[in-house]
Amino acid sequence: MNKDQIKGKVEEIKGDVKQRIGGATKDRSTQGEGWLEEKKGQVRQGIGDLKEEVKREDERDLDRDLGRKT
Repeated sequence: MNKDQIKGKVEEIKGDVKQRIGGATKDRSTQGEGWLEEKKGQVRQGIGDLKEEVKREDERDLDRDLGRKT
C-alpha cells in the first residue's frame, strides 16, 4: 500500500461518517460535504492503485531486462 491509497481510504471513511452524521441530524449540507469527501477519497485511492501498478510494471521490466543481460 502506498501513501495515496492510505490517505484515500481515510478520506473515504471520514466522508462516510460525515454523511451519516448529516443524515442523523437532517443536515443536507453536511451530507453533501461527506459525499464529496468520500468521492475524493475514492479518486485518491484510484491514483494510488495506478501508482502501484506502474511500480509493479517497472519492476517486471527491470527483472526482464536484467534476465536478458545475464
